[in-house]
Amino acid sequence: MQTQMLIDGSWRDGTAERIEVLDPATGEAIADVAAGTPADAVAACDAAETAQRKWAAAAPRERSEILRACYEILLEHSFEIAELITREHGKPLNDAAGELAYSAEFFRWNAEEAVRVHGSLGVAPAGDKRIIVRHPPVGVVAMVTPWNFPAAMIARKVAPALAAGNAVVIKPARDTPLTALRVAQLLEEAGVPSGLVNVVPTRSSGAWFDAVSDHRAVRMVSFTGSTEVGRMLLQRCAQRVLKVGMELGGNAPFIVFADADMGAAVAGAVTAKMRHSAEVCTAANRFFVEAPVVEEFTQRFAEAMGAIRVGNGFDPGVTCGPMINAGAVTNIETLVQGALSNGARKVNGGGPVEGPGFFYEPTVLADVDVSSPITSQEIFGPVAPVIAFNDTETMIAAANDTEMGLIGYVYTEDLAKGLRVSERIEAGMVGINRGAISDPAAPFGGMKQSGLGREGASEGIYEFCETQYIAADW
Repeated sequence: MQTQMLIDGSWRDGTAERIEVLDPATGEAIADVAAGTPADAVAACDAAETAQRKWAAAAPRERSEILRACYEILLEHSFEIAELITREHGKPLNDAAGELAYSAEFFRWNAEEAVRVHGSLGVAPAGDKRIIVRHPPVGVVAMVTPWNFPAAMIARKVAPALAAGNAVVIKPARDTPLTALRVAQLLEEAGVPSGLVNVVPTRSSGAWFDAVSDHRAVRMVSFTGSTEVGRMLLQRCAQRVLKVGMELGGNAPFIVFADADMGAAVAGAVTAKMRHSAEVCTAANRFFVEAPVVEEFTQRFAEAMGAIRVGNGFDPGVTCGPMINAGAVTNIETLVQGALSNGARKVNGGGPVEGPGFFYEPTVLADVDVSSPITSQEIFGPVAPVIAFNDTETMIAAANDTEMGLIGYVYTEDLAKGLRVSERIEAGMVGINRGAISDPAAPFGGMKQSGLGREGASEGIYEFCETQYIAADW
């Protein structure tokens, strides 16, 4: 288990107080990790600046082959990394294995994209000049990654950044630094040159970010996390006019029309709500169900949620692990109690599970008022508020009545209706009759305050590039 920070290809202990990592299923410490100071962050940026110049000059095919090797080495160590994810995050082992497979795929996808960063040559309208457009790498990218996908959120950022010719400095979440360190170690074993990938955990996020964002070589910040923190980082980045990629919070509507295949809708609702123990930004947050089927849907959904086994992610049959920490359980309970006091009805679940560990029961709430606080905040836990609707126009207005716009879900057997409604949902992604839609080949990102830019697909690599125009006359 790697517990040192990685700077310029060297594993270092640092001088700051170390970070204790807990197993959220037991509340017990499993490791302590080196914590970087602002000076360590600056050293990482210095190393990245030097390494990036040589990497940017490397042939795209050379970068591509190394990324392909990263894909292969991650798969070779998939079980080991999945176990590490479960140990420090708590998600069920099957979910952790799925995360690792998803993570590796970003390296395979971007190995292919590395050789397809296209420019253009055109003739000016006057006919006597040439317009050349190219896409060089940004330079050094500072990355701040969340705890809920300790491998995938690194892969989704690092793979396209390296493919484009950049170097990176990563601050993993304090709750889950072990996976980040091990992934970085494997990337170096796969052939990523020293200094290109630096990982500096810290106990002082603000001071770390100030040091990095002020470094001359850092030209971009890529962040996944809450909208609240994203706003603060955007303000800080504005001081140096840094390029930013932001994947922020969600408040996803899950819409079920009366003509939906009810079995598929219930299965999709469980998937959209409960993947990775419901601690995902794409989780369905508000369930809008057409009135003629709301009772049937609610009952069947509650039965399916009630059948979910909660426990240690290593235990066979467990599909919902612990929440990340005690504070998360408190936040979820506050939202549930607020909804109940506002007239909601508890169909099943509805409370914390006695420890050890940080668990919450899978919960379905019926008769939820659309103005209840639980409908305006990201729950980030296994709680599903169900809201009945009669009028489609009113429902769409309610679904869009949020500053978040990451994802939405629509279930109907009428594809034309599904497409019409999807086009009116103010979200960067919409799933029609699908409860899980993430794919490295698709552009991931949100509208409104759910983010800026896209990760994945062909768009993903260009987020880590500049656009340069060369005016030529020959």
